Amino acid sequence: MGHTIRDIASALGAEASGNLDLVVTHAAEPAGAGAGALALAMDPRYAEGLSKGAARAAMLWQGADWQAMGLEAAIFAPRGRLAMAGLSRIFDPGPQIVPGIHPMAIVDPTAEVGEDAAIGPFVTVGAGVRIGPRARIASHVSVAEGARIGADALILQGARIGARVTIGDRFICHPGAVIGADGFSFVTPEKSGVEEIRETLGERAEIRQQSWVRIHSLGSVSIADDVEIGANSTIDRGTIRDTSIGAGTKLDNLVHVGHNVQVGRDCLLCGQVGIAGSSRIGDRVVLGGQVGVSDNIFVGDDVVAGGATKIRTNAPAGRVLLGDPAVKMETQIEIQKAMRRLPRLAATVAALQKAVSLKGQSD
Repeated sequence: MGHTIRDIASALGAEASGNLDLVVTHAAEPAGAGAGALALAMDPRYAEGLSKGAARAAMLWQGADWQAMGLEAAIFAPRGRLAMAGLSRIFDPGPQIVPGIHPMAIVDPTAEVGEDAAIGPFVTVGAGVRIGPRARIASHVSVAEGARIGADALILQGARIGARVTIGDRFICHPGAVIGADGFSFVTPEKSGVEEIRETLGERAEIRQQSWVRIHSLGSVSIADDVEIGANSTIDRGTIRDTSIGAGTKLDNLVHVGHNVQVGRDCLLCGQVGIAGSSRIGDRVVLGGQVGVSDNIFVGDDVVAGGATKIRTNAPAGRVLLGDPAVKMETQIEIQKAMRRLPRLAATVAALQKAVSLKGQSD
């Protein structure tokens, strides 16, 4: 379905010029844009591509001379990526989930399904579940007993929502995510080698046989409003209290949040992040891909950790971290510079050793 330039600009709160009744059906990169596309050139670097495509309208940077580019209309985006967020929302048709409860879904008689909800085929909804109005649940999702799902949720194919999980409004869950599996928590009848190593930082009195006793997870998972969970991510239930995810937080694909973890508001956890049990993550924390957080530590508000950083101790608020173990980013950069100099330093030391040796022989 097409949209006029006027409607798009109004929805984005942006200025527009030219033929505002021109209709576009999709967005495209400038060089590949056809006549029905809205070309995206929000930065002057991409303007050259407009001459290679056939777009009649484009989204441009503020002050761009759209007429000189041969366009019939233009929308001006003061902040390109923010405009992209609104534009992608306009053109995204979303998943096709037929309203109502599909005849091949299994919904327990005690479950409550809100008004205008859509539940796809092969979905199972357990006893006592409450699903909010306008929620959409795609095929092969399972929602276990006692779970609560808020209004306007979107849960995609194959996701698993565990028992007594509580989820807020406008939740988005991508395929294959598992929310509310048991935590990975075990103990030995006597002090284990792991406990001994933690206490002694590496020393073990003896190596002996040991077996693991499972600690069951009696808590669940609490997720606030406007949270998004990526494909194949996992959030474990708490041992006694709930594992919790704060409002507005977004998890990428393949993120693991361990038992009892508390994640604050408006955090970004990128792909393959792992947070070990009972750690606390503050508000607005950004963890790059493959960041690891050790158990039982605190990461303060507004911390940013670069990719593959390993946070092993408490991190104060506002700190920018990088490396393994995590240090201030500027410190890690100096460490990397020093490491690159090591071969030259080794050669210099070898030459000095040789010179000293020859001098000793001559003496």
